[in-house]
Amino acid sequence: MTMPYRDALPFVDEHRVLVPAPAPAVWQALTGLVPGAGTGGAALAHLLGTEPRRARGTLFEPGATLPGFAVAEAVPGRRLRLTGRHRFSRYSLIFTLTPQAGGTLLSARTDAAFPGLPGRLYRLLVIGSGGHRVLVGRMLRAVRRRPAVRSG
Repeated sequence: MTMPYRDALPFVDEHRVLVPAPAPAVWQALTGLVPGAGTGGAALAHLLGTEPRRARGTLFEPGATLPGFAVAEAVPGRRLRLTGRHRFSRYSLIFTLTPQAGGTLLSARTDAAFPGLPGRLYRLLVIGSGGHRVLVGRMLRAVRRRPAVRSG
């Protein structure tokens, strides 16, 4: 499933972490931590007016949805591309797993557009404040600490 606006979205940032585990273990840990996969995602999705708003389908398979994200692409152990939109933004979050000496390089790239004055204010609040950077960094470090990764 391809979201038509994905290629038009400007680059926001990219974060990387080397995880000392093989890609399948990193994938398992990542899919347990993706935003919106837990119970708190639905409340935020409602507040922001996200599309998609609810979880549907088999999680982490193309076409599946979770609050705020649609699975546009899923290649287990290699790549996960999530897309979505809400009142203030259209966005894509792309996770890439690259085998390297010593483990797997996990990267998270964000592309997003923030149209109009409300979008610019939202960008300032979320991106400009450093909040997005902190949350994505925490998520990547959490993947590195997951039990599946430590035993993988």
